[in-house]
Amino acid sequence: MKKVKTSDELRPEYKRKDLGVGVRGKYFESYCNGTNLVLLSPDVSKVFLTEKAVNEALRSLISLAEKSTGRTSSRSTGSPKKRASR
Repeated sequence: MKKVKTSDELRPEYKRKDLGVGVRGKYFESYCNGTNLVLLSPDVSKVFLTEKAVNEALRSLISLAEKSTGRTSSRSTGSPKKRASR
């Protein structure tokens, strides 16, 4: 079996300056804590400036969704009801 030669060069369409500077260990602490990291789009981050604001908005949305569907947040262990055929 022949081995493919690899090089450390970037593809021609990539420019090193376009990739920016990487930060080693940027999310390491959060990863170790087992949290979910979510990167907000710039337009969303202008509206929700803090972690608390994002969490409050999401909790409100969850509450509204549960009320509108009549479901609770916990899943039922029973089998789903069948729809009546027409």
